[in-house]
Amino acid sequence: MDASTLERLRTRTVRVLFAGVALGATGWIAAITVGTIAANELGVSAVWAGIPTAVAVLGTAAGAALLSAVSVRRGRRAALVLGSLLGDAGALVAMLGVSLSSLSVLIVGTFVIGSANAAGQLARYVGGDLYPISRRASAVGSVIWGSTVGAVIGPNLIAPAGSLAVAIDLPPLAGTYLVTATVMLAGGLLALTFLRPDPASLADEPETTDPSNARANGPPLRDLIGRPEVATALIALAAAQGVMTMVMTMTPLHLTGHGHGLGVVGLVLSAHTLGMFALAPVSGRLTDRFGSLSIIIAGFGLLVVAALLAALAPADGVSLLVVALFLLGFGWNLSFVAGSSLLAGRLPLADRARVQGAVDGIVWTSSAASSLAAGPLLAVLGYPGLSLIGAALAVVPGALVAARGRGRQLRPA
Repeated sequence: MDASTLERLRTRTVRVLFAGVALGATGWIAAITVGTIAANELGVSAVWAGIPTAVAVLGTAAGAALLSAVSVRRGRRAALVLGSLLGDAGALVAMLGVSLSSLSVLIVGTFVIGSANAAGQLARYVGGDLYPISRRASAVGSVIWGSTVGAVIGPNLIAPAGSLAVAIDLPPLAGTYLVTATVMLAGGLLALTFLRPDPASLADEPETTDPSNARANGPPLRDLIGRPEVATALIALAAAQGVMTMVMTMTPLHLTGHGHGLGVVGLVLSAHTLGMFALAPVSGRLTDRFGSLSIIIAGFGLLVVAALLAALAPADGVSLLVVALFLLGFGWNLSFVAGSSLLAGRLPLADRARVQGAVDGIVWTSSAASSLAAGPLLAVLGYPGLSLIGAALAVVPGALVAARGRGRQLRPA
């Protein structure tokens, strides 16, 4: 394949990945936004209202392991299609749970919805793997940018979806899950139709590896994770995800508990998710320019500032909280893009898929733990106290990453 044809196919693939991530993020963010509210309406106390989010991210962790295995054996396209379709099925089950006022059914559906988020996370690696290391972070950022669509649209679909649900004799929150199911189905069909050839055949692969024999012939996974750049990426991704999730998860409940409606919840969460995704291309270019270490540390710095602002935000107003949640999202984005581009290094393609799946499983498990811890912390300390804990937790990994990279600028290697 000549260079111009390869570049054209890679560009088209990134565009398809962008569109798929946009659809998946719209459904995922909408579902996560109403999860704590739905659980509270079904009798879960505020202390444990983070359970749906925790279950969803555990589903993402499980989905990451499943889709990684499918990716190695069947290709990237098959994994992305499977994740989207599983998420679609999970959304329908969650809608049934809300309609039947069944918390157990809602929890099962929410867990399966996580598979679609795992597909979205895999897509960022698929985009990055297409290009040489010098362009990888920019490609990762371009794919993550697709989630901007979901950031803007997802939370703001809650109110109109609720009106639609009432019009067809369903509970208001069931409408959100109906929207989630629709867009995730569309994302699966998009990948099935347009991701041709399989992105794995277009990847920039430093070594020739037979994917079918990767597990048998490749180095043990623990050795791969122990590589300096992989370990540093794992710290950055897991810690940033945990801090961001802890503060974000309880924000909808904090707002509704102080008399704000779903429209205000949607506005604040839109600002947050906009910060998470809208500047992803900028994060990618900054990482390619200045290296992963500097951008990861900058990301943790913003997480500290954002959590402190959230702690100071008055409960009867939303302006400062909008700013805080935007910065919380952007701080996460800087660490996430830089950490993702650092993760794969110069590993062969099949080994990249193994590492990516394992690390994402750890990252989303830490996110689930943060979701579960957030409820009790909110009950004991209140939202300002919870936010201060988040700020403190962001300082430690930032310092650790700086210490690991002292004396050299970490880049994928």
